[in-house]
Amino acid sequence: MSKNKAHKEIRDEVILAYRKVILERYDYTLLKNRTDLPHSFTEERVNAFKDYFLDYLYPLPAKRVELDEAFDSLDNYIKHPEKLLRLIIDSGRLLFKYGRHLPKILNAGIKALRSFRRANHFEERLVEQAILQQLETPYGKVEIELLIRALPREELEAFIDSSRSLFEILHDRTLVVKIKEIVGHLIEKMKKRPTVYTPVEVRGMKIGEDIIRQGDLLFDQLNKEEQKLIFQLVIKMEREILGQIFSKT
Repeated sequence: MSKNKAHKEIRDEVILAYRKVILERYDYTLLKNRTDLPHSFTEERVNAFKDYFLDYLYPLPAKRVELDEAFDSLDNYIKHPEKLLRLIIDSGRLLFKYGRHLPKILNAGIKALRSFRRANHFEERLVEQAILQQLETPYGKVEIELLIRALPREELEAFIDSSRSLFEILHDRTLVVKIKEIVGHLIEKMKKRPTVYTPVEVRGMKIGEDIIRQGDLLFDQLNKEEQKLIFQLVIKMEREILGQIFSKT
């Protein structure tokens, strides 16, 4: 088996196994017994949030080619947001509307997308460990926890913190409206310059817009208190589970 093929097989196994871990971790029959689960969070609501993160953070291997291609094209802008700022700086309408706040709003949108990119990086780190440890496939919860324990705990804590950043951005309803408008404007500007921006780059930005829009739709169904409670619950659970995993060493 070629090196690339072996890497893809291991990566696919990590993706499938970690998706199962997420499905089990956020199963409503388990969550409903927690005292900190908001009463208004029905099974339908819990599943909607779970599906959102599975679709956009941990999609099935069949969807990874498109997602990887999109995020690869976005990486340049995530790392260098000033390139996007230059693209919209000549828009009189946006400058008049947001003025000196324009860079701050754009950076908040980039910060949200960076949170999703870190989820991809987290998976790759698990794949690296699987290859390093020559772990035989298929993988289950035991193997995934073994791979997680092989990573520095501070790295995992930073990954959880990036999720908090995403929640906080979505929680700011006024900010999200502004981000959506600016990202939509960026896409239109890129489409009008096909000799400068490739279809892949446009598609990458469109997927970024979809991630923000779908997250906004989910949070729009909740009141402010519910929004705060749900991201506090998720962060708390992730830290609890991380503690449990490392306590097994």
